[in-house]
Amino acid sequence: MPSKRIRVLRPDELGPDDMKRWRELGAGAEVPQNPFLDPGFTRAVGRFRAGTRVAVLQEDGTPVGYFPFERGTFGRGRAVGLGVSDSQGAVLSPQVRLDARRLLRACSLSSWEFDNLAEGQHAFAPYAAEELAVPVVDLDGGFGHYLEKLRGSAPGFVRQTLAKERRLVRQVGEVRFVYDSHDPAVLRELMRWKSAQYRRTGRRDRFAQEWISGLVHLLARGDDPECRGLLSVLYAGDRPVAAHFGLRSPTVLSWWFPAYDRAYGKFSPGLVLHLRMLEAAAADGVRLVDLGSGPARYKTTLKTRDLWVYEGAVVCPGPGGAAFRLGREPVRAARRFVRGRPALAATAARTLAEAGRLRNRVTSARTGGGRTDRDG
Repeated sequence: MPSKRIRVLRPDELGPDDMKRWRELGAGAEVPQNPFLDPGFTRAVGRFRAGTRVAVLQEDGTPVGYFPFERGTFGRGRAVGLGVSDSQGAVLSPQVRLDARRLLRACSLSSWEFDNLAEGQHAFAPYAAEELAVPVVDLDGGFGHYLEKLRGSAPGFVRQTLAKERRLVRQVGEVRFVYDSHDPAVLRELMRWKSAQYRRTGRRDRFAQEWISGLVHLLARGDDPECRGLLSVLYAGDRPVAAHFGLRSPTVLSWWFPAYDRAYGKFSPGLVLHLRMLEAAAADGVRLVDLGSGPARYKTTLKTRDLWVYEGAVVCPGPGGAAFRLGREPVRAARRFVRGRPALAATAARTLAEAGRLRNRVTSARTGGGRTDRDG
């Protein structure tokens, strides 16, 4: 793709025609269009990440593709929202054939890193270093059809979850579910629960990063039907006990930040929330729920099938590409080595979790010896 056919813009420079064309191209993609590939997500990230850009590919003056990316130092590029975006890549007309390295050079990039490259991204797929399964829930037949299949594949899961919901009602109070909440206090509570979970398990607290926290709050206030945040809450006795904040398009809901109050953990409120959400999403027109590539037992139980995403990087020859390989390739190679050895991965997870608990104890001591929050 010659560079003269490519315009590189800031997300806020995209006009209504570009937004419409981007979505038209997405609607014709090989796989259901995830909201992370919507221009609304790129524009939201651009509010907080100064290096966010969009390459507009044109033929005879007509846009035939959009490639969102973030540009860093030395021309190092990355997928928009890398680390929190669950679907990445270019949105292209079916007849467009790209040379990935030529595209990067036209964008003044020496590399482009991805960790959730979507299926069907033929230009970037040869540069993938790892393939990851993404469990998804198909709701094409409606929730009743899905629940019937779930009862057949995991009857104990459904029976026990519903029994715990009834026990929650008896011991705590009336259970109430809100599919689309706009309560900022509940969103803050969800983020607090999730931050505590990150610390307990030794993982990096995403909400400690201002751009991620700001992005979530911005998307929660949005009302664009093509790409908006969705906060769902499970209440018991008029207090929130579980919540989820995700991103949705008209037909796809992407699971993003689920969490629950550990004080009610014996009732499995997160699982109750999940079943309620799937029922409400099906009634709201959602046809596919993307549960994300992170491992979790409940995802294996709830899924109907897997999609695939890819991790890797396109690296151009030259000093910038060499700097990327020196800085990132050893880290990614070590991560792949651990992932491929379950016993080692389990040991690493236990070590990280213990480190998280140690940090909590140190923080607690520094703040007067008390627990800083209910989930700590």
